Amino acid sequence: MRRFPMIVGLFVLIGLSSCNSKKESHKEEIKYLVTSPIQKDTSITKDYVCQIHSIRHIELRALEKGYLKQIYVDEGQIVQQGQKMFYIMPNIYQADLQKAQAEQKVAEIELQNTQLLAEGNVVSQNELAMAKAVLDKAKAEVSLAQTHLGFTDIRAPFNGIMDHLHVREGSLLDEGELLTTLSDNSKMWVYFNVPEAEYLDYITGTDKKSGKEVSLLLANNKEFNQHGIVETIEGEFNHETGNIAFRATFDNPDRILRHGETGSVLMKVPFSNAMLIPQKATFEVLDKKFVFVVDKNNVIRQQEITVSGELPDLFLIEKGLSVKDKIILEGIRMVKDGDKIQTEYVEPKLVIANLSLYAE
Repeated sequence: MRRFPMIVGLFVLIGLSSCNSKKESHKEEIKYLVTSPIQKDTSITKDYVCQIHSIRHIELRALEKGYLKQIYVDEGQIVQQGQKMFYIMPNIYQADLQKAQAEQKVAEIELQNTQLLAEGNVVSQNELAMAKAVLDKAKAEVSLAQTHLGFTDIRAPFNGIMDHLHVREGSLLDEGELLTTLSDNSKMWVYFNVPEAEYLDYITGTDKKSGKEVSLLLANNKEFNQHGIVETIEGEFNHETGNIAFRATFDNPDRILRHGETGSVLMKVPFSNAMLIPQKATFEVLDKKFVFVVDKNNVIRQQEITVSGELPDLFLIEKGLSVKDKIILEGIRMVKDGDKIQTEYVEPKLVIANLSLYAE
């Protein structure tokens, strides 16, 4: 009777042993797809926060004191060059002009009389010269009075769009008081800051000769319908940030862009012999990126990498890998550092051509 339980126990042990052997065998049969980094010429699109300025943006100020008699325009209105905008009460300046004109007439009469006397040798040539000088002075006073009177009639210096009105009709204006601002939005200057390393790549490249073409991403996350050209670079680096300002010019035919807007400049940056790996072959630990590298004995190790750029489904690697390394392509969540695995190698070109097939 005691033999029966022993026999049953023996069969159970044999069964469990058989199951464990099958599990270990199944685990050993798993093959992980591995690949290598690939080197090729490529380019990535980098974005830079930017400030958008009108090509001409000026303040309109009162050049004379007086009461603001009339405003001919409204806030946000498009105005044409020479169009009347403001009119300051001209009474005082009209009186000054009339006074100057009268003094000019007196000087003209005195000069005529002096010329007659000079011809009869009654007065000297010096007195004739003095009379001419008095007339020239009177003419200058007339010109000055006309200028002051002209300052009471404020017109648009160029085609543009008005901003906020800082005064109202009937306001008593001081000389130099701000009336409004005027922006020429036919073209826009877009300023963005570029790090020193990227500036050196740009300035030593070929794009700077013809002007680098850039795009503009607006605050609504839509791309502006015109492309811009990098036309100038400022003269000095900002010592606090290590950046230098670029300026790109964009045509603005539909007047979509306004002075003071923000956005992002999108600029393609070329990379020669860039090292690329699939993004899905990486994982993060405390904001650092890693891959699993497989050695010649099929033992894996965790390797930190530095990413210099990003493409759809791909990372550009700055350091941490070589083209001879083999990295796990999929299944990185199923292994850990130091595991020994079986692998199946996939050519990098084939991996890149079929990245969607390896998406989890």
